[in-house]
Amino acid sequence: MVESLSAQDRIALIYENLHEKLKEDIIEDVILKQNRPLKVYWGTATTGRPHCGYFVPMVKLAHFLRAGCTVKILLADIHGFLDNLKAPIELVKYRAEYYRFVITSLLKSLNVPIDRLVVVLGSSYQLSAEYTMDLFRLSSVVTEHDSKKAGAEVVKQVANPTLSGLIYPLMQALDEQYLDVDAQFGGVDQRKIFALAQESLPKINYKERAHLMNPMVPGLSGGKMSASDPDSKIDLLDPPNVVEKKLKKAHCAPKELEGNGIIGFVEYVLLPVNGLKSGGKGKFVVERRKPEDGEPIVYEDIATLKADYEADRLTPQLLKGAVIKALIDLLKPLQEDYQTSPEWQESANKAYPPPEVKKKEKKVKDRGTRFPGAKSGIEAKPDGHIEGAQKDRVNLGTGAEKAMSNLDIESKDPY
Repeated sequence: MVESLSAQDRIALIYENLHEKLKEDIIEDVILKQNRPLKVYWGTATTGRPHCGYFVPMVKLAHFLRAGCTVKILLADIHGFLDNLKAPIELVKYRAEYYRFVITSLLKSLNVPIDRLVVVLGSSYQLSAEYTMDLFRLSSVVTEHDSKKAGAEVVKQVANPTLSGLIYPLMQALDEQYLDVDAQFGGVDQRKIFALAQESLPKINYKERAHLMNPMVPGLSGGKMSASDPDSKIDLLDPPNVVEKKLKKAHCAPKELEGNGIIGFVEYVLLPVNGLKSGGKGKFVVERRKPEDGEPIVYEDIATLKADYEADRLTPQLLKGAVIKALIDLLKPLQEDYQTSPEWQESANKAYPPPEVKKKEKKVKDRGTRFPGAKSGIEAKPDGHIEGAQKDRVNLGTGAEKAMSNLDIESKDPY
């Protein structure tokens, strides 16, 4: 497939559906003048469970592979720990392994060659003396203000941030050198970190790289798709009934394109995935609600779909129904891989152990000593005498006079 693409076709495929490109002359120099495969990396911090939003970068990685690029995926375990402890250090190893299973299965399901795919664990080189020294050198030329600004859209923002959030952007910049790549790929939310890398790496005598950015696709609730917000995303292992339930609840206002995560998913996942699988132009099929309503609508470009949606020819109900079917079909191969892999299942249980259910301790109610069965501090013995802390309250004594006195009974003439 790669051999059949011209150099210009490969560049066009690399740029397809991107939101922004920085220093594309570097990419064109590698492909047109140096005539070698472009080396590009994409990193992901191994924190929350990967969700369907991961299809967006996977589609672009599939484009890179189809274009003959060498693609390096950085499982950024150290970054996950630095980002306000999103990944507890005890779980970092297991989560990285879980991500490896997920990403490999996703790319295989997209029908692209993975012989040029390299998966690298961040801690395999980020703990070395050489990397640490370079991190110190980089920290000497980057101000606190610039590092904080660079990570503002990526690192979790809290009222009293730790220093680790300032180290995070510096490491992401330095990774370009240690992974030996020509370009870094990520979401447009990474732009400030990419700019920091371009400005700072030459200051410590390392070359600057190109940067490729995907748009941010809205989540199901209309905002950013996030692993920490269960209402904004669909887990890759969610069963069909859960997928259907979440998509039916998703934000999808009639005639509105802005913030519409359903249309965004069609544009950046379903249409290009169909094209990757078929080897041709992508198609998205919308079934009619009733056979008598006519033939299914087949969309081959997102512009036509958007125009129909704005004109209300394509309703939210029809759109959601088509996306539900397409997504369930898309998830099926990955979920089958999971079900047949004991190793993957074990890594899931270790990476994301179920929360411990704390048993509620029953509070013993103090009901006093005047209810049936209460412990009164009094015990009657077989011979009739009384023992216990409160025996004087009920002990009538051994003689009649003593008993009468204890009972406070007065002798009265009944006549």
